[in-house]
Amino acid sequence: MDTRTAAHRFADTWQHAWTHHDVPAITALYHDDAVHTSMPFRPPHHGKKAIADYITWSFTGESDPHVTFATPIVDGDRAAIEFRVHALDNGRPVTLAGCVFARFDPDGLATETRDYWHTTDGHH
Repeated sequence: MDTRTAAHRFADTWQHAWTHHDVPAITALYHDDAVHTSMPFRPPHHGKKAIADYITWSFTGESDPHVTFATPIVDGDRAAIEFRVHALDNGRPVTLAGCVFARFDPDGLATETRDYWHTTDGHH
């Protein structure tokens, strides 16, 4: 699968699956040995199981998410994809804005992903 197709599938799946908190749909995008880093100074999550555990944890307390992913910017086997989420976090409105950098293997699975994001109270 070419990188552009993989990146669009990644963004579309994340957008839909985050909206529905569908962890299996998201983790199906990752290679078994993938490494995910959420924020630059957090320890990375190694492997699909650790990534699934992190995503499950990150959805805890979140409700009614409205998720949008931008069109991926693709170069070689990598893509950069901006995202924005408006949700309730334990009943409190929050907005999360960020970007994911992903590397894909020839089968279209993410082998390495890094997120940079920030949250703010309210819907800005």
